[in-house]
Amino acid sequence: MSYLDNILFAIVLIAGFVFFASGVKKIIRNINLGIDVDRKDNPKARWANMAMIALGQSKMVKRPIAGILHIFVYVGFVIINIELLEIIIDGLFGTHRIFAPYLGGVYDVLIASFEILAILVIFSVTVFWIRRNLIRLKRFIHSDLTGFPKSDANYILYFETVLMILFLLMNASDLHLQNVPGGVFHKAGSFPISQFIAPIFNGLSNELVIVLFEAFWWLHIVGILCFMNYLYFSKHLHILLAFPNTYFADLKPKGQFDNLASVTKEVKLMMDPNADPFAATPVDENAVPAKFGASDIQDLNWVQLLNAYTCTECGRCTSACPANQTGKKLSPRKIMMDTRDRLQEVGKNIDANKGVFVPDNKTLLNDYITPEELWACTSCNACVEECPVNISPLSIIMDMRRYLVMEQSAAPMSLNAMMTNIENNGAPWQYSQQDRLNWKNEN
Repeated sequence: MSYLDNILFAIVLIAGFVFFASGVKKIIRNINLGIDVDRKDNPKARWANMAMIALGQSKMVKRPIAGILHIFVYVGFVIINIELLEIIIDGLFGTHRIFAPYLGGVYDVLIASFEILAILVIFSVTVFWIRRNLIRLKRFIHSDLTGFPKSDANYILYFETVLMILFLLMNASDLHLQNVPGGVFHKAGSFPISQFIAPIFNGLSNELVIVLFEAFWWLHIVGILCFMNYLYFSKHLHILLAFPNTYFADLKPKGQFDNLASVTKEVKLMMDPNADPFAATPVDENAVPAKFGASDIQDLNWVQLLNAYTCTECGRCTSACPANQTGKKLSPRKIMMDTRDRLQEVGKNIDANKGVFVPDNKTLLNDYITPEELWACTSCNACVEECPVNISPLSIIMDMRRYLVMEQSAAPMSLNAMMTNIENNGAPWQYSQQDRLNWKNEN
């Protein structure tokens, strides 16, 4: 390459990473809109959780076909992009396969493994496309997956396929130029797949093949940079966020919910016979009272907002949800998608108003998620168990239920009746306390 090519490449590379950094900065800003919660306890268990679930894909293989194919794509993209370092150095300094002389036979093994993984990625992505568009599995044609989310999945499959094809064509044209008399390129690498593609360049002039090689090379690296920046808009963001999401996941046993600190404090005060009810701590009259539960994204904690960004919209949660299976309106996947949509809307509001959120008369509750969806949940934790990256739609549902009950007194009639009975009778049933044990006298 000429120096002009090197300079152009440097500009494209810097622009790609600057846009990516800008997107990451916005994501971090948006996640930090959530309430602070401490998830730094038990680091040993957290590292193990991340290694097992995010790196080891342990929950993906519960559905073997999709799990194994996903591992092919995951490992393929991670390992193949190791070559990205060599491409960047070659692009900046005008070299050609700069690592080959230093790695020797190891380089041949690496390139060969890259090619095998590339063909496995193409195969896996093809199967994914068939499952999504021809077989049309139920969770991929669900009513909550329409518009851009539905198209986004296909865009990613096309992106991955094109990038792998460009990688193999780049290697095939490179191999052809290595083998022409005189050797335009020095021999480097082993090409178990692209050796079968290389014959398509036979009969073409060396100059034309060099042009094609550079075209494949440029399209491949620019495609990677475009794909990297597309992540900000896409469900594919999970390839980055799955690691922090599994690390910061709730380690408590499923079904154990957090108590509200303010309520716990009041209960302890009432139960303490030595407490002085008149010895109240000073109250800041200008302070905004803490909200019970959540009605908008600012009321959720930052881990729940991280969950929303990490969701890959696979639909495993919804397919396992008993409420959804019986025709209820609830879809755990929609809960996460709605939370992310609202979070992005709030982020755009902040961007448009120079870093300050201007109330827009919208909330996550009602404008995105309806009470009907929330009360359909049986709190069985099936969605949490099924999620491949430890997302918890249930935690969001429970926080929004808290808001409905404790802030708006908007629980369903049956639940209100139960709570009234507990308050008056000490039990969920409408019997006086004297009659609570009558059942034992029945035959």
